[in-house]
Amino acid sequence: MDAALRTSGLAGAVGWIQTHSPLLSVLVQCPKPPLKEDNPEEDLTADRRKVQAAALYKVGRLCREARGACLDATGQMNLTKVADSSPFPLEPLISEDCFVPDNGLCGKIYIWKCTAFSVSRVPEKLDVVVIGSGFGGLAAAAILAKAGKRVLVLEQHTKAGGCCHTFRQDGLDFDTGIHYIGDMEGSSTGCFMLDQITEGQLDWAAMSSPFDIMVLEGPNGRKEFPMYSGEKAYVQGLKEKFPEEAAMDKYIKLVKAVASGVIFVILLKLLRLPMVQLLNKCGLLTRFSLFLRASTQSLSEVLKQLPASPELQAVLGYIVVTYGVTPSHSTFSKHTLLVDHYLKGAFYPRGGSSEIAFHTIPVIQRAGGAVLTRATVQSVLLDSAGKACGVSVKKGQELVNIYCPIVISSAGLFNTYEHLLPEHARCLPDVKKRLAMVWQSLGIFYVFICLRGTKKDLGLEFTNYYVHFDIDTDKAMEHYLSVPREKAAAHIAIFFISFPTTKDPTWEDRFPDRSTMNMLIPTAYEWFEEWQEEPQGKQSSDETLKNALVEAAMSVVLKLFPQLEGQVDSVTGGSPLTNQFYLAAPRGACYGADHDLGRLHPHVIASVRAQSPTPHLYLTGQDVFTCGLMGALQWAMLCSGAILQCNLYLDLKKLHSRIQAQK
Repeated sequence: MDAALRTSGLAGAVGWIQTHSPLLSVLVQCPKPPLKEDNPEEDLTADRRKVQAAALYKVGRLCREARGACLDATGQMNLTKVADSSPFPLEPLISEDCFVPDNGLCGKIYIWKCTAFSVSRVPEKLDVVVIGSGFGGLAAAAILAKAGKRVLVLEQHTKAGGCCHTFRQDGLDFDTGIHYIGDMEGSSTGCFMLDQITEGQLDWAAMSSPFDIMVLEGPNGRKEFPMYSGEKAYVQGLKEKFPEEAAMDKYIKLVKAVASGVIFVILLKLLRLPMVQLLNKCGLLTRFSLFLRASTQSLSEVLKQLPASPELQAVLGYIVVTYGVTPSHSTFSKHTLLVDHYLKGAFYPRGGSSEIAFHTIPVIQRAGGAVLTRATVQSVLLDSAGKACGVSVKKGQELVNIYCPIVISSAGLFNTYEHLLPEHARCLPDVKKRLAMVWQSLGIFYVFICLRGTKKDLGLEFTNYYVHFDIDTDKAMEHYLSVPREKAAAHIAIFFISFPTTKDPTWEDRFPDRSTMNMLIPTAYEWFEEWQEEPQGKQSSDETLKNALVEAAMSVVLKLFPQLEGQVDSVTGGSPLTNQFYLAAPRGACYGADHDLGRLHPHVIASVRAQSPTPHLYLTGQDVFTCGLMGALQWAMLCSGAILQCNLYLDLKKLHSRIQAQK
């Protein structure tokens, strides 16, 4: 079945070609279920056992309504058993680049083929090498692949996808970064952009309304504030909670006005830097752009000017934990982007967040490129003129040099400028100047909870929960981060709680009678720093702190959801060191460079761009402007456009208008 109207190139630069949904057979290419990290001997033994026990299933032809998931039109798994045992040779299936995980209790086996780095797998005549397979890197690679470029993506982890990858714990899949996305209704620009990059294979399931609930635990008991889908319902829901407040209409009008001006950020990054610097020096950037003016104002400053009561300020700023900055340090412009992003509701990828990478990688491969894992890039290679000309990859005890005309780093500003560039290039004034504009963001402590029972059995809602313990978020966070680590668990200021089980329509087919919960807690990296040199998984010295944070998290969970008492199978904590190891995030900062007033000042926004000070080295990902899937996608567009020397936004707009006119 045709995947939709994908018939025109973007002004001839990028071939957004017509595609067809694949007939998936022989192996079930479903949402990638990653393996729990274990030692190699245990993995090999488990793989042999699972392959020998595996039955073979065929997945029927996908319909447009069920794109990207192995489902029929009813949302059910469309599987046909082909054989009671695997007809495939054992050795290829237990090789280092093939994962054969057990899929929970449903009795089916899913095989995900992933390619580990070796010299023989590096494509010839490369046009571009991308460092890192976070979505910013994968999206840039896919766009360039559609323009006919042969792109190699190198990922240091065993799994591609960055924060879009999932991992397995006690037989269940857990997200690492994508908890929900806004602006994914069928006609939206964001959905259209992702459709082009994944060739229409991603399917988004709408979350219920309210999609978020802000919980305020105070001395006078608990209060809950729902965030409903749709602008009218969103505003009305908050008006019902604050009937005496006159600020809501003014607030939402201001949010929409500021957020709509984000186009000025795109323009800033497209204009030549000397021109932007002149406009900034003359004060014209903030004079003519409401968004850029709001980038110089803190969230708390604007909310006080509305005016809004302290409690309403806390509720309106509830979502700051998703980018790691408190209201007095966060720009109002960043806040408006998030609020406006979710105004029409929230969505979750059918099949889990790993579906995003799963459907992006084939686009790169079809153009002759590759995505290789276990490929740790040691440095960017420079030629005699100081231009990037390739990368050096660690393979065992040796270094393998890969040469190509263009290098893209999706590894973040700090990794790129402090580690990947050769020493002499790190000392260049422009490099030092750009690094001086930003600093590391806050760390995150993760809690992954395995539950017995279905979402219905456990009474779980299709909703995220933001639990605050003080209406003054700045004061609460400042106090929490200032106490000794031994006392930190007793002073946690904010929790984020999410249930992937409830959001994914395929979950119960894949994991019957079991559920999961994710929790995020802002955390200081310094509390764990002394154990950073110990091997991952062997940091026994930090167990006391981890256990204290996990116990504090479970206390909140069981108070908020008492029906889960006795239904918890296991609980696992992940510190900032976990992020540092698996995602190569410096200091475990999953949000990259801090999203504070300094970073999002108009001058800094204009200066940090896809083109680096090193010729032929480009940047993509969340550090170019803002974090999140859509932030990474925007800057993948800018990076690709800079390389192709064209304005992809104009091309995309023309294509979108043409397709809409044909409907």
